[in-house]
Amino acid sequence: MKDRVERLVRRPMEGWYLGTFHSIAARVLRKHAELVGLKSNFTILDTDDQLRLLKQGLEAHDIDEKRWPARSLGAIINRWKDRGLAPDQVTDTEGSDFANGRTLELYHDYQERLRSLNAADFGDLLMHNLTLFSNDKGVLREYQDRFRFILVDEYQDTNVSQYLWLRLLAQGHRNICCVGDDDQSIYAWRGAEVGNILRFEKDFPGAQVIRLERNYRSTSHILGAASDLIAHNRDRLGKTLWTESNEGEKVTVHGLWDGEAEARVIGEHIETERGDGQALNDIAVLVRAGHQTRPFEERFIQIGLPYRVIGVMRFYERLEIRDAIAYLRVISQEDDDLAFERIINRPKRGIGVTSLQKLHVVSRANGCSLMAAARDLTDSDELRGATRTGLANLISHFDRWRNLSAVEALPSLIQTILDDSGYLEMWRKDRSIQAPGRLENLNELIGALDEFETLDSFLEHISLVMDNAETEDSDMVNVMTLHGAKGLEFDSVYLPGWEEGLFPHQRALDEGGLHALEEERRLAYVGLTRARQRAIVSYAANRNLFGKWSSELPSRFVSELPEEHVARTSEINTTADLTEPDLDYQNIHRPDIGRRRSNWGRYAIRQRNRTYETIAVENHAPGTFQIGKRIFHQKFGYGKITDIDGNKLEVSFEKAGLKKVMGSYVEPA
Repeated sequence: MKDRVERLVRRPMEGWYLGTFHSIAARVLRKHAELVGLKSNFTILDTDDQLRLLKQGLEAHDIDEKRWPARSLGAIINRWKDRGLAPDQVTDTEGSDFANGRTLELYHDYQERLRSLNAADFGDLLMHNLTLFSNDKGVLREYQDRFRFILVDEYQDTNVSQYLWLRLLAQGHRNICCVGDDDQSIYAWRGAEVGNILRFEKDFPGAQVIRLERNYRSTSHILGAASDLIAHNRDRLGKTLWTESNEGEKVTVHGLWDGEAEARVIGEHIETERGDGQALNDIAVLVRAGHQTRPFEERFIQIGLPYRVIGVMRFYERLEIRDAIAYLRVISQEDDDLAFERIINRPKRGIGVTSLQKLHVVSRANGCSLMAAARDLTDSDELRGATRTGLANLISHFDRWRNLSAVEALPSLIQTILDDSGYLEMWRKDRSIQAPGRLENLNELIGALDEFETLDSFLEHISLVMDNAETEDSDMVNVMTLHGAKGLEFDSVYLPGWEEGLFPHQRALDEGGLHALEEERRLAYVGLTRARQRAIVSYAANRNLFGKWSSELPSRFVSELPEEHVARTSEINTTADLTEPDLDYQNIHRPDIGRRRSNWGRYAIRQRNRTYETIAVENHAPGTFQIGKRIFHQKFGYGKITDIDGNKLEVSFEKAGLKKVMGSYVEPA
């Protein structure tokens, strides 16, 4: 960037400040550190050091770090600093739900500890600058005179602290140029405040607003669809995008039977594109939440389609998924020591390093597995108290789970394991920002198990998936979240999972109301405008949630897409018109992730004067099937119909053999 600016202005950038908000703030702070109680050689803590310091603070206050994680405390403090709030500026009611209302006390002590160490964390850099400029007008004038012209990029992503810092500096010469797109403000969850750009003209009266409305990326159909969608937001500056590109293809909106059909169809479309010469690097699958990558990963592996997951770990490599699979591995094979050691103290059972060492000693001495060693030790006096009880309970659970595995369906089995072991409860109590996502991933795993008849077949499948590591192939489909795709562009963009509760995401709506809905819509706008040539939106009529099938409503964003720019296709019918404009989306609710299973796996669809359940059915009537015809079933694959009894079909499957299935679960091959 520095080289580009020097070439543009044709002179060296001596004395210029060019960098991120935090790097420039650090430079200012080093020069005036003593005015905020620091020395100029202060240390900037990284995330690990900050976490270590917070843990020490919790311990000093005799607060249980297992119940009130340091990482959660850090997130609260960071949010305050993003708003420019020092401890004496935070109200007593804020943070009252953490550590029994002692959050503010912990924040105050944490800041004192930082000062004693001559240290600052990332959030302090701007917050100390605000203190400096507010308390010493001479220093503020020095930098107002130095920064005669201020240029800011991605202004829509600034937080409150950055906004206050800029406003103080720009009050001198009032020469400030900010570039940003309010329709692409999608980072509220990490402190960004879209209001900063919306009130720019009010903050700087007389400012000239130049709308950059020409688009050099997308076709006119894509721009038209995205523009009409985002126009449903009330809080925006407004603009009319145009392009000299041709009309191109209309945005495709595809309704499918379920999530697995969605992954299969998208896989087929991508294979067709590759056959037509399209580079896979220029194709992306953009999902709202990380757990949605699972069906696409599995489908792409199944059909040999190279792919990369960007920004998040592959589904089966995620910590909580590996833990859950470890439980299943021990049930299947009791002498799987690696799996047993992984979960022996997850969640905590009072089995520490010393106890584990005793298990290894007995295992080596007797030439037996760790599980067998655990049985021996719990029958002796080598282990005592809580450790012995915790280990004995775990062994008892495994014995019962192993018996259940012979009669229980896999979704029910893993549900029982996660409940009985306390593993789900551990994540429900975890207050870190990662916990809800981990529960969503476990939900996805429970649903995935419904595709397998035996535990061994599932574990074999997992081995094949895990063995299918990313190759060195440079041409691969990109799979990532919508947040991770901002700033990128692709020839073809697939946008699956456009259903109420999933997108817009229910948790976001619950926490943020209308503001969150508008941010979700901006996220949909960002997704559509990543596409240069083709944008394909899809939704499923049914999802497997926690091992139970539930009917889904298409996202309100689907109905907000304009007909003149959209081509709609569907393989489903419903008992209600799910895209009717007067559908009361305000009262649609998806159960919170992490509830007990009696409340899982169903949407409560409530309207003021009526209650109904939406039941999705296949477009294939019973009469469309004939003996000898080839069909496809999501679980059993391809086969031929050998007998028909109403809507029940007897099918000879190529791999699964002879099965009886419902006609509504198959489709012509």
